[in-house]
Amino acid sequence: MEQTYKRVLTIAGSDPSGGAGIQADIKTISALGCFATSAIVAVVDENTLGVTGVHPVPVDFVVGQIHSVLDDIGTDAVKIGMLHSSELVRAVRRALDEYPRIRDIVLDPVMVATSGDPLLEADAVATLRDELVPRARVITPNIPEAELLLDRSITTQEELPDAARDLARLGASVLLKAGHLADTELVDIFYNAETGRMTRLPAPRVATRNTHGTGCTLSSAFAASLAKGMPLDEASRAAKAYIAAAIAAGARYRVGRGRGPVHHFHPFWQ
Repeated sequence: MEQTYKRVLTIAGSDPSGGAGIQADIKTISALGCFATSAIVAVVDENTLGVTGVHPVPVDFVVGQIHSVLDDIGTDAVKIGMLHSSELVRAVRRALDEYPRIRDIVLDPVMVATSGDPLLEADAVATLRDELVPRARVITPNIPEAELLLDRSITTQEELPDAARDLARLGASVLLKAGHLADTELVDIFYNAETGRMTRLPAPRVATRNTHGTGCTLSSAFAASLAKGMPLDEASRAAKAYIAAAIAAGARYRVGRGRGPVHHFHPFWQ
């Protein structure tokens, strides 16, 4: 009898330096034992030092890629990354609405690159918040992204649970990442909007500049975990464990002259 893969479709931009975007997503999904498919929304000119330019793929062509994958291969989960415009956000939402059985959608609300470069047009923030977040099952904002979505500042670890609950009112469960805080220990917060349960996800802070693509990697790990049938809380813990180990393993390497990538294949080789 033929076997089938657990499948994850990633909808995101391309990173030629290999540490973030579609490239990081495919590495993560593959490392976690799933079959990765992709719809590329933009070709980004970037490296470990920063973003030089973004060349959008025409919206109709993005939608065509989504249809081509889902009408043939299908998927068990979807990860959504950088969507640079309101038009694209709405188009992706409409495309996914044609497949109502696809529930496990993980949205990484990418607005600013690790280097600080903006990746989302200003007017698209509200569109993402109001039209795409409710279609997702999970969102994975970092603190600057959460601040934009909530229109308020977040400065301490103690604020994260309330912020996660408030974000969940937008329509999805929330993995709120604590990496931008200065605390010695990183404690991400996962709020399960389906059960009302709050889960602390602690990890030691690693002294490394290799943090390029961490958000892409975490959200892809979450999507892969859901594709394999894990419940939400278990998937949040699995995704956190994977990214924490990838950061720790990647700290030993030098890739580029800026912020290098994490080690996506740390379970297999050092």
